[in-house]
Amino acid sequence: MPFASALSEHPITALATGEVAGAVLEAIGPYPDFVVITVTRSHAGALEDIVSTISAVLQPLAVLGCAAESVVGVGREVEETPAISVWAGRVGPLAQIAMVATRLADDTWHFGGWPEPLSFEPTTLVLLADPFTFPIDAFVEWVDEKRPGLNVVGGNVSGGRGPGGNRLVIGDRVLSSGAVGVLIGAGVDIETVVSQGCRPYGQALTVTKADRNIIFEVAGQPALECMVEQIKSGLGPGEIAGIESSGLFVGRLVDDYVDEPGNGDYLVRSVVGIDRTTGAVAVDEHVALGSTIRFHLRDESSAHDELIGLLATRSADGVLAFTCNGRGTRLFDVADHDARTLEHTVGPIPLGGLFAAGEIGPIGGKNFVHNFTASMALFRDR
Repeated sequence: MPFASALSEHPITALATGEVAGAVLEAIGPYPDFVVITVTRSHAGALEDIVSTISAVLQPLAVLGCAAESVVGVGREVEETPAISVWAGRVGPLAQIAMVATRLADDTWHFGGWPEPLSFEPTTLVLLADPFTFPIDAFVEWVDEKRPGLNVVGGNVSGGRGPGGNRLVIGDRVLSSGAVGVLIGAGVDIETVVSQGCRPYGQALTVTKADRNIIFEVAGQPALECMVEQIKSGLGPGEIAGIESSGLFVGRLVDDYVDEPGNGDYLVRSVVGIDRTTGAVAVDEHVALGSTIRFHLRDESSAHDELIGLLATRSADGVLAFTCNGRGTRLFDVADHDARTLEHTVGPIPLGGLFAAGEIGPIGGKNFVHNFTASMALFRDR
Protein backbone atom coordinates (compact mmCIF):
# COMPACT_ATOMS: atom_id res chain seq x y z
CA MET A 1 0.00 0.00 0.00
CA PRO A 2 1.91 3.10 -1.19
CA PHE A 3 -0.64 5.63 0.16
CA ALA A 4 -2.75 6.02 3.28
CA SER A 5 -4.95 8.61 4.96
CA ALA A 6 -6.90 9.09 8.15
CA LEU A 7 -9.37 11.62 9.53
CA SER A 8 -10.33 12.20 13.15
CA GLU A 9 -13.10 14.47 14.40
CA HIS A 10 -12.27 13.97 18.07
CA PRO A 11 -12.37 17.39 19.80
CA ILE A 12 -9.43 16.58 22.09
CA THR A 13 -6.23 17.26 20.15
CA ALA A 14 -4.07 14.55 21.73
CA LEU A 15 -6.66 11.84 21.09
CA ALA A 16 -7.33 13.00 17.53
CA THR A 17 -3.58 13.03 16.83
CA GLY A 18 -3.16 9.53 18.20
CA GLU A 19 -6.07 8.24 16.09
CA VAL A 20 -4.74 9.54 12.77
CA ALA A 21 -1.10 8.68 13.45
CA GLY A 22 -1.98 5.13 14.46
CA ALA A 23 -4.33 4.57 11.52
CA VAL A 24 -1.79 5.76 8.95
CA LEU A 25 1.05 3.78 10.56
CA GLU A 26 -1.06 0.62 10.45
CA ALA A 27 -1.96 1.18 6.80
CA ILE A 28 1.38 2.22 5.31
CA GLY A 29 4.02 1.49 7.94
CA PRO A 30 6.86 3.81 8.99
CA TYR A 31 9.11 5.95 6.79
CA PRO A 32 6.72 7.30 4.13
CA ASP A 33 8.32 9.84 1.83
CA PHE A 34 5.62 12.49 2.09
CA VAL A 35 3.10 13.37 4.79
CA VAL A 36 0.44 16.09 4.58
CA ILE A 37 -1.17 17.26 7.85
CA THR A 38 -4.19 19.58 7.83
CA VAL A 39 -6.13 20.65 10.91
CA THR A 40 -9.13 22.88 11.49
CA ARG A 41 -8.90 26.02 13.60
CA SER A 42 -9.88 24.18 16.79
CA HIS A 43 -6.53 22.37 16.73
CA ALA A 44 -4.40 25.18 15.28
CA GLY A 45 -2.95 26.23 18.62
CA ALA A 46 -1.43 22.79 19.12
CA LEU A 47 -0.10 22.38 15.58
CA GLU A 48 3.54 22.12 16.68
CA ASP A 49 2.68 19.23 19.02
CA ILE A 50 0.55 17.53 16.35
CA VAL A 51 3.37 17.69 13.80
CA SER A 52 5.96 16.53 16.32
CA THR A 53 3.89 13.52 17.38
CA ILE A 54 2.94 12.41 13.86
CA SER A 55 6.53 12.84 12.66
CA ALA A 56 7.85 10.79 15.57
CA VAL A 57 5.40 7.97 14.79
CA LEU A 58 5.72 7.93 10.98
CA GLN A 59 9.27 9.32 10.53
CA PRO A 60 8.66 10.76 7.05
CA LEU A 61 11.17 12.44 4.76
CA ALA A 62 8.97 15.48 4.12
CA VAL A 63 6.05 17.05 5.98
CA LEU A 64 3.69 19.68 4.59
CA GLY A 65 0.61 21.09 6.27
CA CYS A 66 -1.43 23.95 7.65
CA ALA A 67 -4.40 25.01 9.70
CA ALA A 68 -7.50 25.54 7.55
CA GLU A 69 -11.14 26.47 7.84
CA SER A 70 -12.13 22.93 6.82
CA VAL A 71 -10.35 19.68 5.93
CA VAL A 72 -11.10 16.63 3.81
CA GLY A 73 -10.70 12.87 4.07
CA VAL A 74 -12.11 9.80 2.36
CA GLY A 75 -15.76 10.61 1.66
CA ARG A 76 -15.76 13.43 4.23
CA GLU A 77 -15.47 17.19 4.33
CA VAL A 78 -15.34 18.51 7.88
CA GLU A 79 -16.37 22.15 7.78
CA GLU A 80 -15.38 24.46 10.63
CA THR A 81 -15.55 21.82 13.38
CA PRO A 82 -12.64 20.01 15.07
CA ALA A 83 -10.77 17.66 12.75
CA ILE A 84 -7.29 16.44 11.85
CA SER A 85 -6.57 14.95 8.43
CA VAL A 86 -3.35 13.10 7.59
CA TRP A 87 -2.29 11.78 4.19
CA ALA A 88 0.92 9.85 3.52
CA GLY A 89 2.57 8.37 0.47
CA ARG A 90 5.68 6.83 -1.00
CA VAL A 91 6.46 9.08 -3.94
CA GLY A 92 10.18 8.88 -4.63
CA PRO A 93 12.55 11.85 -4.80
CA LEU A 94 11.29 15.06 -3.25
CA ALA A 95 12.43 18.31 -1.68
CA GLN A 96 10.87 20.61 0.91
CA ILE A 97 10.80 24.35 0.19
CA ALA A 98 9.93 27.44 2.21
CA MET A 99 9.48 30.55 0.07
CA VAL A 100 9.50 34.22 1.01
CA ALA A 101 8.52 37.17 -1.20
CA THR A 102 10.03 40.66 -1.24
CA ARG A 103 8.50 43.52 -3.21
CA LEU A 104 11.16 45.45 -5.14
CA ALA A 105 11.34 49.15 -5.97
CA ASP A 106 9.97 48.58 -9.48
CA ASP A 107 6.89 46.86 -8.00
CA THR A 108 8.03 43.39 -9.06
CA TRP A 109 8.67 40.52 -6.66
CA HIS A 110 11.79 38.66 -5.62
CA PHE A 111 11.21 35.10 -4.45
CA GLY A 112 13.70 33.51 -2.10
CA GLY A 113 14.00 29.92 -0.95
CA TRP A 114 13.97 27.97 -4.20
CA PRO A 115 16.47 25.08 -3.89
CA GLU A 116 19.27 25.15 -6.44
CA PRO A 117 20.61 22.87 -7.64
CA LEU A 118 18.14 20.01 -7.30
CA SER A 119 19.34 16.43 -7.46
CA PHE A 120 16.27 15.40 -9.48
CA GLU A 121 13.91 16.90 -12.06
CA PRO A 122 10.62 17.84 -10.36
CA THR A 123 7.31 17.24 -12.11
CA THR A 124 4.91 18.66 -9.50
CA LEU A 125 4.98 21.24 -6.73
CA VAL A 126 2.41 20.87 -3.94
CA LEU A 127 2.15 24.36 -2.48
CA LEU A 128 0.45 26.05 0.47
CA ALA A 129 0.62 29.84 0.79
CA ASP A 130 -0.34 32.56 3.25
CA PRO A 131 -2.53 34.98 1.22
CA PHE A 132 -1.65 37.93 3.46
CA THR A 133 2.12 37.82 2.91
CA PHE A 134 2.70 35.89 -0.30
CA PRO A 135 1.64 36.99 -3.83
CA ILE A 136 0.57 33.64 -5.17
CA ASP A 137 -0.45 34.91 -8.63
CA ALA A 138 2.98 36.45 -9.20
CA PHE A 139 4.70 33.33 -7.87
CA VAL A 140 2.78 31.03 -10.19
CA GLU A 141 3.87 33.18 -13.15
CA TRP A 142 7.44 33.08 -11.85
CA VAL A 143 7.36 29.28 -11.64
CA ASP A 144 6.03 29.03 -15.21
CA GLU A 145 9.01 31.10 -16.39
CA LYS A 146 11.60 29.39 -14.20
CA ARG A 147 10.39 25.80 -14.58
CA PRO A 148 8.18 25.45 -17.69
CA GLY A 149 6.03 22.34 -17.50
CA LEU A 150 6.19 22.05 -13.70
CA ASN A 151 2.63 21.56 -12.44
CA VAL A 152 1.68 23.48 -9.30
CA VAL A 153 -1.26 22.29 -7.23
CA GLY A 154 -2.40 23.57 -3.84
CA GLY A 155 -3.91 26.76 -2.51
CA ASN A 156 -3.99 29.73 -0.18
CA VAL A 157 -4.55 28.48 3.34
CA SER A 158 -7.78 29.50 5.04
CA GLY A 159 -7.11 29.11 8.74
CA GLY A 160 -6.24 32.72 9.57
CA ARG A 161 -8.46 35.77 9.51
CA GLY A 162 -5.66 38.32 9.10
CA PRO A 163 -1.88 38.80 8.77
CA GLY A 164 -0.02 36.53 11.17
CA GLY A 165 -3.07 34.34 11.72
CA ASN A 166 -2.20 31.51 9.37
CA ARG A 167 -0.05 28.53 10.30
CA LEU A 168 2.00 26.68 7.70
CA VAL A 169 3.96 23.48 8.25
CA ILE A 170 7.17 22.47 6.49
CA GLY A 171 9.26 19.72 8.00
CA ASP A 172 9.42 20.32 11.73
CA ARG A 173 8.74 24.06 11.43
CA VAL A 174 5.47 25.96 11.82
CA LEU A 175 5.45 29.35 10.07
CA SER A 176 2.99 32.25 9.95
CA SER A 177 3.98 33.79 6.60
CA GLY A 178 5.31 33.01 3.14
CA ALA A 179 4.65 29.76 1.32
CA VAL A 180 5.68 26.16 1.84
CA GLY A 181 5.75 23.28 -0.56
CA VAL A 182 7.15 19.95 -1.63
CA LEU A 183 8.73 19.35 -5.03
CA ILE A 184 8.13 15.81 -6.28
CA GLY A 185 10.13 14.00 -8.97
CA ALA A 186 9.35 11.19 -11.38
CA GLY A 187 9.08 8.43 -8.77
CA VAL A 188 5.30 8.51 -8.99
CA ASP A 189 2.78 9.45 -11.68
CA ILE A 190 0.79 12.58 -10.79
CA GLU A 191 -2.20 13.79 -12.80
CA THR A 192 -3.84 17.11 -11.99
CA VAL A 193 -7.57 17.75 -12.25
CA VAL A 194 -8.99 21.27 -12.03
CA SER A 195 -12.77 21.53 -11.78
CA GLN A 196 -13.82 25.18 -11.98
CA GLY A 197 -17.47 24.51 -11.19
CA CYS A 198 -18.73 25.79 -14.53
CA ARG A 199 -20.12 24.63 -17.83
CA PRO A 200 -19.84 26.49 -21.13
CA TYR A 201 -22.86 27.61 -23.12
CA GLY A 202 -23.31 29.26 -26.49
CA GLN A 203 -20.51 29.32 -29.05
CA ALA A 204 -16.75 29.73 -28.92
CA LEU A 205 -16.05 33.24 -30.22
CA THR A 206 -13.06 35.43 -31.01
CA VAL A 207 -12.27 38.68 -29.18
CA THR A 208 -11.92 41.34 -31.87
CA LYS A 209 -11.24 44.38 -29.67
CA ALA A 210 -9.80 44.43 -26.15
CA ASP A 211 -7.57 46.41 -23.82
CA ARG A 212 -6.05 44.56 -20.87
CA ASN A 213 -9.03 43.18 -18.93
CA ILE A 214 -11.73 45.03 -20.89
CA ILE A 215 -13.41 43.30 -23.83
CA PHE A 216 -14.95 45.80 -26.25
CA GLU A 217 -15.92 43.55 -29.16
CA VAL A 218 -16.52 39.85 -29.66
CA ALA A 219 -16.91 38.50 -33.20
CA GLY A 220 -17.20 42.07 -34.46
CA GLN A 221 -20.09 43.16 -32.24
CA PRO A 222 -20.17 44.92 -28.86
CA ALA A 223 -19.21 42.47 -26.12
CA LEU A 224 -22.31 43.17 -24.01
CA GLU A 225 -24.61 42.65 -26.96
CA CYS A 226 -22.86 39.39 -27.80
CA MET A 227 -23.06 38.20 -24.19
CA VAL A 228 -26.80 38.88 -24.02
CA GLU A 229 -27.35 36.94 -27.26
CA GLN A 230 -25.34 33.98 -25.95
CA ILE A 231 -27.33 33.96 -22.70
CA LYS A 232 -30.68 34.05 -24.48
CA SER A 233 -29.76 31.32 -26.97
CA GLY A 234 -27.73 29.09 -24.66
CA LEU A 235 -29.62 29.05 -21.35
CA GLY A 236 -33.12 28.18 -20.20
CA PRO A 237 -35.40 30.56 -18.24
CA GLY A 238 -34.48 29.04 -14.89
CA GLU A 239 -30.76 29.28 -15.61
CA ILE A 240 -31.10 32.88 -16.75
CA ALA A 241 -32.94 33.74 -13.54
CA GLY A 242 -30.13 32.15 -11.52
CA ILE A 243 -27.46 34.35 -13.08
CA GLU A 244 -28.42 37.18 -10.71
CA SER A 245 -27.20 35.14 -7.74
CA SER A 246 -24.38 33.14 -9.36
CA GLY A 247 -22.86 35.88 -11.53
CA LEU A 248 -21.53 36.08 -15.09
CA PHE A 249 -18.42 34.22 -16.20
CA VAL A 250 -16.16 34.16 -19.25
CA GLY A 251 -13.85 31.31 -20.16
CA ARG A 252 -10.67 32.06 -22.11
CA LEU A 253 -9.19 29.23 -24.16
CA VAL A 254 -5.64 28.80 -22.85
CA ASP A 255 -4.28 26.67 -25.70
CA ASP A 256 -5.53 27.77 -29.12
CA TYR A 257 -4.19 24.58 -30.71
CA VAL A 258 -6.74 22.34 -28.98
CA ASP A 259 -9.00 20.92 -31.72
CA GLU A 260 -12.13 20.33 -29.64
CA PRO A 261 -11.94 22.38 -26.43
CA GLY A 262 -13.72 20.97 -23.39
CA ASN A 263 -14.41 22.17 -19.86
CA GLY A 264 -10.82 21.75 -18.76
CA ASP A 265 -9.39 23.91 -21.56
CA TYR A 266 -10.97 27.25 -20.58
CA LEU A 267 -9.68 29.50 -17.81
CA VAL A 268 -12.88 30.80 -16.18
CA ARG A 269 -12.96 34.32 -14.82
CA SER A 270 -15.72 36.54 -13.40
CA VAL A 271 -17.35 39.44 -15.21
CA VAL A 272 -16.58 42.36 -12.89
CA GLY A 273 -18.10 45.26 -14.80
CA ILE A 274 -20.34 46.30 -17.68
CA ASP A 275 -20.46 49.63 -19.54
CA ARG A 276 -23.86 49.92 -21.17
CA THR A 277 -22.79 53.02 -23.07
CA THR A 278 -19.90 51.42 -24.94
CA GLY A 279 -21.05 47.79 -24.66
CA ALA A 280 -17.75 46.83 -22.99
CA VAL A 281 -17.39 43.96 -20.54
CA ALA A 282 -14.63 43.84 -17.91
CA VAL A 283 -13.30 40.58 -16.47
CA ASP A 284 -10.76 39.86 -13.71
CA GLU A 285 -8.09 38.66 -16.17
CA HIS A 286 -6.24 40.22 -19.09
CA VAL A 287 -7.79 39.08 -22.38
CA ALA A 288 -5.61 39.52 -25.46
CA LEU A 289 -6.91 40.50 -28.88
CA GLY A 290 -7.67 37.34 -30.84
CA SER A 291 -8.40 35.23 -27.75
CA THR A 292 -11.06 32.56 -28.03
CA ILE A 293 -13.70 32.91 -25.33
CA ARG A 294 -16.89 31.18 -24.32
CA PHE A 295 -19.42 32.26 -21.73
CA HIS A 296 -19.86 29.98 -18.71
CA LEU A 297 -22.51 29.24 -16.10
CA ARG A 298 -21.60 28.46 -12.50
CA ASP A 299 -24.17 26.81 -10.22
CA GLU A 300 -24.58 23.68 -8.14
CA SER A 301 -25.68 21.49 -11.04
CA SER A 302 -22.89 22.70 -13.33
CA ALA A 303 -20.26 22.17 -10.63
CA HIS A 304 -21.54 18.66 -9.93
CA ASP A 305 -21.66 17.61 -13.57
CA GLU A 306 -18.26 19.07 -14.40
CA LEU A 307 -16.51 17.32 -11.50
CA ILE A 308 -18.06 13.97 -12.39
CA GLY A 309 -17.12 14.43 -16.05
CA LEU A 310 -13.51 15.21 -15.20
CA LEU A 311 -13.11 12.31 -12.75
CA ALA A 312 -15.13 9.61 -14.51
CA THR A 313 -12.24 8.26 -16.59
CA ARG A 314 -9.46 8.74 -14.01
CA SER A 315 -7.71 6.26 -11.78
CA ALA A 316 -5.52 6.89 -8.75
CA ASP A 317 -3.99 5.27 -5.68
CA GLY A 318 -4.07 8.43 -3.59
CA VAL A 319 -5.38 12.00 -3.93
CA LEU A 320 -4.64 15.40 -2.46
CA ALA A 321 -7.58 17.80 -2.85
CA PHE A 322 -7.74 21.57 -2.48
CA THR A 323 -11.35 22.69 -2.74
CA CYS A 324 -12.61 26.24 -2.42
CA ASN A 325 -14.13 27.35 0.86
CA GLY A 326 -16.98 28.70 -1.31
CA ARG A 327 -17.87 25.14 -2.25
CA GLY A 328 -18.89 22.55 0.35
CA THR A 329 -22.30 23.25 1.87
CA ARG A 330 -22.03 26.87 0.73
CA LEU A 331 -22.55 25.68 -2.84
CA PHE A 332 -24.07 22.20 -2.63
CA ASP A 333 -27.26 21.08 -0.94
CA VAL A 334 -25.49 17.96 0.37
CA ALA A 335 -22.48 17.74 2.63
CA ASP A 336 -19.16 16.16 1.58
CA HIS A 337 -19.90 16.73 -2.11
CA ASP A 338 -16.41 16.81 -3.64
CA ALA A 339 -15.02 14.07 -1.37
CA ARG A 340 -17.99 11.79 -2.05
CA THR A 341 -17.88 12.45 -5.78
CA LEU A 342 -14.23 11.46 -5.80
CA GLU A 343 -15.04 8.34 -3.76
CA HIS A 344 -17.85 7.32 -6.12
CA THR A 345 -15.96 7.95 -9.37
CA VAL A 346 -12.31 7.09 -8.65
CA GLY A 347 -12.84 4.91 -5.58
CA PRO A 348 -12.45 4.99 -1.78
CA ILE A 349 -8.75 5.74 -2.05
CA PRO A 350 -6.63 7.64 0.49
CA LEU A 351 -7.59 11.31 0.40
CA GLY A 352 -6.24 14.34 2.22
CA GLY A 353 -6.38 18.09 1.82
CA LEU A 354 -8.25 21.21 2.81
CA PHE A 355 -10.63 24.01 1.90
CA ALA A 356 -8.56 26.82 0.41
CA ALA A 357 -9.01 30.57 -0.11
CA GLY A 358 -7.89 30.40 -3.74
CA GLU A 359 -6.85 27.17 -5.43
CA ILE A 360 -3.84 26.51 -7.65
CA GLY A 361 -3.84 24.17 -10.63
CA PRO A 362 -2.86 23.97 -14.30
CA ILE A 363 -5.17 24.70 -17.21
CA GLY A 364 -3.96 24.16 -20.78
CA GLY A 365 -0.39 23.53 -19.65
CA LYS A 366 -0.09 26.70 -17.53
CA ASN A 367 -0.55 27.21 -13.81
CA PHE A 368 -3.25 29.55 -12.51
CA VAL A 369 -4.92 30.63 -9.28
CA HIS A 370 -8.67 29.94 -9.27
CA ASN A 371 -11.82 30.57 -7.24
CA PHE A 372 -14.73 28.19 -6.51
CA THR A 373 -12.53 25.39 -7.84
CA ALA A 374 -11.63 21.87 -6.79
CA SER A 375 -7.97 21.33 -7.66
CA MET A 376 -6.68 17.79 -7.20
CA ALA A 377 -3.44 15.86 -7.55
CA LEU A 378 -4.08 12.20 -8.42
CA PHE A 379 -1.14 9.95 -7.48
CA ARG A 380 -0.57 6.60 -9.18
CA ASP A 381 2.01 4.12 -7.95
CA ARG A 382 4.44 2.97 -10.61
